[in-house]
Amino acid sequence: MSSNLFTDWRDLFAAGPLQVGKAIAYADGTATLQLASGGTLRALGEATVGQHYYVRDGVIQAPAPDLPLDSGEV
Repeated sequence: MSSNLFTDWRDLFAAGPLQVGKAIAYADGTATLQLASGGTLRALGEATVGQHYYVRDGVIQAPAPDLPLDSGEV
């Protein structure tokens, strides 16, 4: 049993979706990413402009492969 009530409460909720975006700007630990859907997203973390990254809940998780981005509707 965990003794941290906040951690227990946070674990009740699902994590946000894992998204892929291309860094189009970076300054002071914050990157602006262009998503496949056409939208933009600001995320915390180190980034290099022109590279692709995995992002979840506004935080850069890891570099993503440099593949063409595409999206579709179901």
